[in-house]
Amino acid sequence: QVLLEESGGGFVQPGDSLTLSCAASGNTEIIITMSWYRQAPGKQRELVAGFTTGGYTNYADSVKGRFTVSRDIHKSTVTLQMDSLRPEDTAVYYCQARSRSKAHWGQGTQVTVSS
Repeated sequence: QVLLEESGGGFVQPGDSLTLSCAASGNTEIIITMSWYRQAPGKQRELVAGFTTGGYTNYADSVKGRFTVSRDIHKSTVTLQMDSLRPEDTAVYYCQARSRSKAHWGQGTQVTVSS
């Protein structure tokens, strides 16, 4: 069992920055990759940023150059630094950890960008 806890969401204005953190606990040794997803109202959940099995990062086109994902393998954490936030970034952001058998999800944290 892997438990994921996100933190750092909030209400910000366009152009502001926000940092999301995700801490994994439990059976963390089975984790292969960790990523961030988001889901806006009425839309499907989409990948925002994460790590491949080879350790490379990948980003959604809409966030390239604005968001940065990082991780601390030893602490089983993944962080999403979000800069130059836009209203269209408004969504619930979810942390995902993948093991060989399944994807594990956090409860999500709300990010709202509005003037």
